Amino acid sequence: MVMTRILLGLLLLGVAVASPSLAIAEGQQQQILVFAAASLTDAMQEIGADYQKSAHVAVKMSFDASSTLARQIEEGARADVFFSADTAWMDYLQKRDLIQTATRRNMLGNALVLIAPAHSQIRLKIAPHFALAAALGDGHLATGDPDSVPVGRYARAALTTLGVWDEVASRVVRAGNVRDALMYVTRGEAPLGIVYSSDALVEKAVRVVDTFPANTHPPIVYPIALTQSARTGATAFIGYLQSPQGQKIFAKYGFSVLAH
Repeated sequence: MVMTRILLGLLLLGVAVASPSLAIAEGQQQQILVFAAASLTDAMQEIGADYQKSAHVAVKMSFDASSTLARQIEEGARADVFFSADTAWMDYLQKRDLIQTATRRNMLGNALVLIAPAHSQIRLKIAPHFALAAALGDGHLATGDPDSVPVGRYARAALTTLGVWDEVASRVVRAGNVRDALMYVTRGEAPLGIVYSSDALVEKAVRVVDTFPANTHPPIVYPIALTQSARTGATAFIGYLQSPQGQKIFAKYGFSVLAH
């Protein structure tokens, strides 16, 4: 009888010791962290909320410029999924063996637009040598940093193709990400900005002045991939993004869904 009690006590002690570590392991399996371009914020938040209802997996997200997120991953930040607004920053991580190359997919497309505050009277037609500098008056042009942020790179390429970059380069507000650029226009701190059409769609305080022809800049492509440290559940989440339900939400927010 005494021996039975001793054995029972040891068994209970073992369970008490093992349970915390087991709970931590299960907790890790039930959570994934997604690093996604700022322009994906609204769509990804809705998709993440939908996914969690049925999958019982906590989807945490960090939104910023693709350049910022890629460098954070390079510096050791924990992420399971990287969703970039251009191929260049995905290439950056791939060259450093920080993503699982076999999981890389081009998911979405977008368009580049010139925006103004909703109440603005500015009217412009985008064409070679169009009067962008004159339309700015004494103001500035808000977009992402052309040296790092994808939307800024697309913007510089488009304005260079159209022959107006040199006229406005010194007047560009180099925002840290596309949503910051959108905010500058929303608050009236810049009379014009260049963002993605999906950003303009979700912000009622701005209006689209015109859309840049697709042949003025490199194709806007959003690739996605698992990181090398991706946890259980991340693969299924990427699959959900590619599902009809995920694609429907992306289309709702103004993205074009690329064929796979």
